[in-house]
Amino acid sequence: MEKKFSRYAWAVLGFNLLVIAWGALVRASGSGEGCGDRWPLCNGAIAPQAAAIATIIEFTHRATTALALISMIGLVVWAFRAFPPGKVRKAAAASLLLILSEALLGAGLVLFRYTGENVSVGRAVYLSAHLINTLLMLAAIALTAWWGAGHRAMRVDAKSAGALATALAIAVTGAITALSDTLFPATSLRAGIAADFSSAAPWLVRLRIWHPLIAVAAGAYIGILALSARRPWSRAVAILVALQLTAGAVNLELLAPVWMQLVHLLLADLLWIALVIFSSSPAEQPVAAAMEAEIRQPVL
Repeated sequence: MEKKFSRYAWAVLGFNLLVIAWGALVRASGSGEGCGDRWPLCNGAIAPQAAAIATIIEFTHRATTALALISMIGLVVWAFRAFPPGKVRKAAAASLLLILSEALLGAGLVLFRYTGENVSVGRAVYLSAHLINTLLMLAAIALTAWWGAGHRAMRVDAKSAGALATALAIAVTGAITALSDTLFPATSLRAGIAADFSSAAPWLVRLRIWHPLIAVAAGAYIGILALSARRPWSRAVAILVALQLTAGAVNLELLAPVWMQLVHLLLADLLWIALVIFSSSPAEQPVAAAMEAEIRQPVL
């Protein structure tokens, strides 16, 4: 039963990753206004007919979000039927609450018109809040799957908490940078760097330089922490840090094409999930020490 539940939870997590990537496509392709400023209806209809490509992209995101919510309800019902009160139920319930707030935040983007060519500070702040909610939701689903498989949990220590905080900082600055790349695309790498340091450039462009600086420093911290600890997913965290930094460099060199933005985002989400499980898992005992401890146990 535990294995089946855990597999379902991982499947729910995987589907949500696809929904998140599609949401990034909505922003990167400028399709946020595809359904107008109406929600939950799309241009006044439940299912738009003969829609433009922007409308199809936006409507697909809304439809898949609804499917993700249904799958999450199933996860919570299963968790409460299969597990006693405790961490699995709490993680599943948190997943449901966070996907509900995720849907409301997504609706707010439309209703507050934080889409299209909007370059307000409010949009940047709102997107940052939306992203943090997204990451917390992914963390809750991942822990539901991990704990549902029977793995133990532990309280997050100070170093791991610092790694999680720095990962959130990378994500927020990355979201602002992605918005800047969408609204103010650079014609060349040299021109883009020059704009980053120009006092005449829009404020979103001037903030863009902080993301690679924070990403390199924070990535080094997270990678060193993972390699120095004996915990589940330590190697996965270190590998994903290296892949993410490489993807960031490629994204910068290619002037942030849409497909590379999606790859960069997917790697960021996978790194976050691995870091959450790494941070909330107890240290692994060396094999020799574990065998010695078992031998020393008294025979009843």
